[in-house]
Amino acid sequence: MTTATDPVLTLAEQRLIDAALEVVSRLPEDGTYLNTVASAVMDVHGDIHTGANVGHFTGGPCAELVALGTAAAAGSGPIALIVAVGDEGRGVMPPCGRCRQVLLDQQPDCRVIVPGAGEPYSVPARDLLPHPSQHPDADPPRVLRFSPQHWTSVVDGGKTATTRFDDPALPGPVTLMFEFDDRYRALPGVVESVEHVRFADITDAQAALEGCTADELRTALRTYYYPDAADDDVVDFVRFRAVDPG
Repeated sequence: MTTATDPVLTLAEQRLIDAALEVVSRLPEDGTYLNTVASAVMDVHGDIHTGANVGHFTGGPCAELVALGTAAAAGSGPIALIVAVGDEGRGVMPPCGRCRQVLLDQQPDCRVIVPGAGEPYSVPARDLLPHPSQHPDADPPRVLRFSPQHWTSVVDGGKTATTRFDDPALPGPVTLMFEFDDRYRALPGVVESVEHVRFADITDAQAALEGCTADELRTALRTYYYPDAADDDVVDFVRFRAVDPG
């Protein structure tokens, strides 16, 4: 998924990188191997939690795992974004294989900031492990992401359907997350059903739930979200609802 010109970082992604860089700048510089990488995670509310690796010959925890543990200890919501940076100016680092498997099992909908040909950029955690070992008991929290312009219509109950390509959703409890630049916002929700349909076969009845015709929906999806979607690609038509937290 890397291209010659990688996608531009969002403000939230840059804020997370800055948080990790601030932590790594405070790690000891006395030649010890104990702490050499820092990580920062952002939960669905936009709160940031950080950690550093603990090197040991028995196999100490990676910085990403420490940051995930810090977030859990703080009672955070699901993780939306994660990054790791190395000391001595190494910058953004990709997660190791173990961390990739942990993210897939525990935070499958988070995005991971990785180094690119130019600037760092983010990818879904599932894209970093294309042939994973699925843990049979994994039951992670799920996240359904939205652009901020949908906040009001979802809160008011006007928007209850969304079409997704290469962004799997499952029926059941979900956190509805809205990617505002300054601060993520989140609502509890439920995915009520997921229909798999060819892009070319999206029906007017399905599109009507998004307030348009099938042709209008296909045009909007290609224009704003999925420019590479082909007629034979399978998309998910997701019906959901927000849940009153009270």
